[in-house]
Amino acid sequence: MDQPDPKSLDPITVEVVRHKLDGIANEMEATLFRSAFSTIVKEARDASASLFTVEGETLAQAIAIPIHLTTLIPMVKAVLESFPREEMRDGDAYILNDPYTAGGTHLPDFAVVTPVFHEGEVIALAAALAHHQDVGGMTPGSTPTNATEIYQEGIRVAPMKLVDAGNYDHRLVRTLRLNVRLPDIFNGDLNAQLAACKIGQRRIQELANKLGAKMTKTIFADLLDRSERLTRAAISALPDGEYRYVDYLDNDGIDLDAPIRIEVKAVIKGDSITFDFTGTNAQVRGPFNCMPSGALCGACFAVRAIGGSDIPTNGGCFRPIQMVLPVGSLVNPLEPAPLGCRTATIKRLTGVILGAVRQAAPKKIPADSAAQLVNVDYGGSVPSHGRFVMTQVLVSGSGASMGVDGVDVIETDATNTGNVPVESVEMESPFRIHRLGIAPDSGGAGKQRGGLGCYEDIELLEGEVTLSYRGERHFHAPAGVDGGLPGEKSFAYIIRADQSKEIIKSKMVTKMNKGDRLVFQTAGGGGFGKPEERDRKLLAKDVFDGKVSQERAIDVYRLNEADLEFARGVSAPPSR
Repeated sequence: MDQPDPKSLDPITVEVVRHKLDGIANEMEATLFRSAFSTIVKEARDASASLFTVEGETLAQAIAIPIHLTTLIPMVKAVLESFPREEMRDGDAYILNDPYTAGGTHLPDFAVVTPVFHEGEVIALAAALAHHQDVGGMTPGSTPTNATEIYQEGIRVAPMKLVDAGNYDHRLVRTLRLNVRLPDIFNGDLNAQLAACKIGQRRIQELANKLGAKMTKTIFADLLDRSERLTRAAISALPDGEYRYVDYLDNDGIDLDAPIRIEVKAVIKGDSITFDFTGTNAQVRGPFNCMPSGALCGACFAVRAIGGSDIPTNGGCFRPIQMVLPVGSLVNPLEPAPLGCRTATIKRLTGVILGAVRQAAPKKIPADSAAQLVNVDYGGSVPSHGRFVMTQVLVSGSGASMGVDGVDVIETDATNTGNVPVESVEMESPFRIHRLGIAPDSGGAGKQRGGLGCYEDIELLEGEVTLSYRGERHFHAPAGVDGGLPGEKSFAYIIRADQSKEIIKSKMVTKMNKGDRLVFQTAGGGGFGKPEERDRKLLAKDVFDGKVSQERAIDVYRLNEADLEFARGVSAPPSR
């Protein structure tokens, strides 16, 4: 029987299938969250799920983490190269995490990939990726900021069969368990990934049972082609040209006084776009190098921002993108360069890409976001909790845009995890959080104010633990636009039990002892437009809500006492 003609497809059926696929991916992710053992997955939601065509193109994505969703593209292709689909059997499942041989970005991110069979034929692939709480290496949490080679960061797994025709490989799992600090939690999250993939398999099979395999695959191809056409049309609407932008990471975790340059040239020509990273720093000694899939993540995110939410997100959106990534650079390093802390790099390069694209699409792209994801790993063994590893994820402010303030304390660009609740931190680790809140005055002043960062003060109650602190924006503030001011920078320090103060220069691996407190604040986003043009009532509300100090309102925004009196009824002062 010939393949159905895409021109004859019923558009209503195609649209129903499109939403069905999105729903399947989101159901996979929900299954993963509900089944997970680790705090970083079940609370911070550091996991993602996707569906793929048999050629390895993204078919549908959960509303999840852009880094993961883009990383899965080369990881699925690595599986297809190692295990051609003609050799796959129903009930197979594959596992992988290695950046250099399996397409991953850092070792904690393990992917599980399963083929979806219908009447003996592979018609799709289901994939789930999770950041595992610990995968070995030199520090608890497996993201040491002072690693100098990938061997210090944990266990590496090339594409392997985890399940062979329904038979679980217990020897492989036993080997993995021997290499991690929390084997039961690792195993639990791995099984949650398998459960998510089984949901994807089941739902795609149900769809194929209703439509038939050929019609189902024809609709898959049509959806990708449609997204490509719409994305190319969106790019074509932008002015052709070359647009450059530069920003910096604070340091590489080893040389704490050397900033790391990230430069991109965005070339828009017709209906395609190229991102050229020539001029970006050479690969660094510390673990802030980033594999090509990480740079692709930033590019895909920017192109989706150009296209808008009406375009279905799938592999068709990514076809107009070309990448130039110099070999041996920060964004295309050579083995065995360490990669564990690549999130900071991906977030910064995404901001740089958006900064370049903003010049062509100023109404679509906001001022620079802080794009700061503070990851704090604590680990050790104490009487009250035994052996534990805890990761905190705290975020920063987004950039303001034309007509809209930045969002306070939010994930932006390439990441989409959640803050771990205070209750979870205190229940699952020997820490007490004394303060956690929004940081006043941290957002860049402007007609539209940049989003605010947050602050935290956390104390160790017993024993000795290892601390890995991974910060950013301590030395390079996020820029404002059109007269908007930059957001405030971050800071961090440790107050030791003897009341001495130890400054953290953005990155640190150290020991904490009973009575030591970690205090830090994340950055705010850049402002948009001149501060003195901000609406007086909005500014007065900011003052009364504690988001902008009265001193800053007067000195920077030029708010006068008459403005304060006029708008005094806008909001009640916060209780103290």
